[in-house]
Amino acid sequence: MINIVGLGPGSLESLTMGAIQIIKQNSNIFLRTIKHPTVKFLKDEGLDFLTYDGKYEQAENFDEVYSSIAEDLLKQHELLGNIVYAVPGHPLVAEKSVNILLKLCKDRKIQVNILPAVSFIDAVMEALEIDPIEGIKVIDAFDINNQIMDKRIGTIITQVYNNFIASEVKLALLNYYRDDTEIYFVRSAGIKNDESIRKILLYELDRQQDIDYLTSIYIPKDLNNNKDFYDLVNIMDILRGENGCPWDKKQNHDSIKRGLIEESYEVLEAIDKKDENMIVEELGDVLFQIIFHSQIGKEDGYFNVNDVIEGICNKMVDRHPHIFGNEIADTSEAVIDRWDQIKMKEQKLTNHADELKHIAKNLPALIRAEKVQKKAAKIGFDWDKVEEAMDKVLEELNEVKDVYKGSNRDKILEEVGDLAFSVVNVSRFLDIDPENALNYTIDKFIRRFEFIELKAKEMNIILEDMTLGEMDKLWNEAKSLKI
Repeated sequence: MINIVGLGPGSLESLTMGAIQIIKQNSNIFLRTIKHPTVKFLKDEGLDFLTYDGKYEQAENFDEVYSSIAEDLLKQHELLGNIVYAVPGHPLVAEKSVNILLKLCKDRKIQVNILPAVSFIDAVMEALEIDPIEGIKVIDAFDINNQIMDKRIGTIITQVYNNFIASEVKLALLNYYRDDTEIYFVRSAGIKNDESIRKILLYELDRQQDIDYLTSIYIPKDLNNNKDFYDLVNIMDILRGENGCPWDKKQNHDSIKRGLIEESYEVLEAIDKKDENMIVEELGDVLFQIIFHSQIGKEDGYFNVNDVIEGICNKMVDRHPHIFGNEIADTSEAVIDRWDQIKMKEQKLTNHADELKHIAKNLPALIRAEKVQKKAAKIGFDWDKVEEAMDKVLEELNEVKDVYKGSNRDKILEEVGDLAFSVVNVSRFLDIDPENALNYTIDKFIRRFEFIELKAKEMNIILEDMTLGEMDKLWNEAKSLKI
């Protein structure tokens, strides 16, 4: 039998009679650590015990420590029979060595007896007068980077052993909470004459001088802290609700679809300007559009934002088998090739023409043309060199010249489209984004046109009264000035 005993948070009052009896009745006592106030009581009672503190010096990380302890306890049980393993607090609360031990015992069919105890969580709740019915979350400081914070419930973070760990905890929390968030520093909760509880600001956490192995922190519920994803969802719910905004309530997928395109282009503009504040704002506008469509889907009964998130998570995992599976992809090219293969399978595309047809028709024409050309080029349908693509531009230009004076508008449309398509081919060969190139020229045109207008104003000439030759002269002046 392996008896797993909780020593409580540290005060003798929280040590149960059952724990005392089983410890005194057994001579094979093992403690996870000697660093616990209750150990003094065991010494005063003249009890002999062994501790696993040495494991902390030998192992590279805590997982290795706890696994090593659990394995050794099984060996001791095999040699000695009945043993007692005593741990701080409650055996089943934030005690990883016990979790590992229980799993091993279950696998090997070893009988276990657990003696519960008052946990440090009980002590913290009592000290801070917290009612857990309002919601409480408990996080191990060593696992904080894998946790999701929630300002809607109180949060206890345990095992804040030293200033280094406190600093790591602070940095993780600052990703979610404001730096001036009021938190409670809790040390030796439930231990009379040693308990220290004080309110501090989050940014002060790692500046405390009395941090030790009995330290925890408590972050109270605070709905007014930094806004998060669920605040945005709630705002959208209100806007579309019974007493919401008249404009928002009347919208549907079709009526707001252009907004998603417009906001996306505003993000691109912010990126081009390298304006971080603008990027944040414009990304927020794009996210709002996504939430808007998700809310409409929810009201229609077809999907909600959780379905959107579920879908993209599954897609990213499925399309990265070299990360989440056993495949190997050492280069970006290999990743893209595998991505396209998976995409064709997912979308049930049976041939290359289907793949070209699947490129969104709502894309800007230059971007769509480049995507079509790239996919065709991957299977060998492409020029061998850029000069051939340039010759094609001249060929298509001559074909425009042949038809532009005619009355067949469809033919003119076709030939102008061919010319534009061939120019995209040249851009692709030169590794130039045709959309960016055209926008660059548009901006340049606007700057030079502005120069002409300002010069005309200086000469007290109305722009409309200038001849093309006069404007062309000013254009060339702007060009010489590299405007």
